[in-house]
Amino acid sequence: MVINNKFVLNSVVFCGLLFAGLAQAQPPTGPMSFFITSQGSGNGGDLGGLAGADEICQNLAESADQGHLTWHAYLSTQGDNTVNARDRIGPGPWFNANGYRVGADLETLHNLMHRMSIIKALDELGRGIPGTDSVPNRHDILTGSTAEGMAYPPGEDMTCNNWTSSDEGKARVGHHDFAAWASAHDSRGCSPAALNSSGGDGLLYCFAVRE
Repeated sequence: MVINNKFVLNSVVFCGLLFAGLAQAQPPTGPMSFFITSQGSGNGGDLGGLAGADEICQNLAESADQGHLTWHAYLSTQGDNTVNARDRIGPGPWFNANGYRVGADLETLHNLMHRMSIIKALDELGRGIPGTDSVPNRHDILTGSTAEGMAYPPGEDMTCNNWTSSDEGKARVGHHDFAAWASAHDSRGCSPAALNSSGGDGLLYCFAVRE
């Protein structure tokens, strides 16, 4: 059998380029610096303000042996002393409990280069969060934020009264199982029942802050 050396050479080059491309496409891995809370406050949109939300993140991180890091909830507030969620989480990168990168930096985290998905957005113990096709569905994650991670202007409540109300107002939520992870729609209210009714459970995104 006659072997075409040019064909063999081209095949080797093609395979080399293919494997190099695949290797380059694989994001780097790293220690956990992101998770979705496995549980909410138990009081709907009343998280005890930003400090209470951060405490929820910190306590769950400690249960996963990650309490040595400082954890912040990805939440915005409105009105006086407005806070943008994106300003609370450091520069990145962020990795889930299995070491997979969900965002390289603030810019890619907030555009279509993010890797947030139902198989990557895990809780503090590396477990998946039920999404659209599950019963119950828990994919509404509290953010109070725009798609860019910014606060909404004063006026229409998007933060359950800056995360202190379980009976008045509403919240902006994101979907961990869709591209609109930071901002998908408004909740039907701030009570546990209202959050449950649209596919939520008062869950939060938590990020380890690295200065």
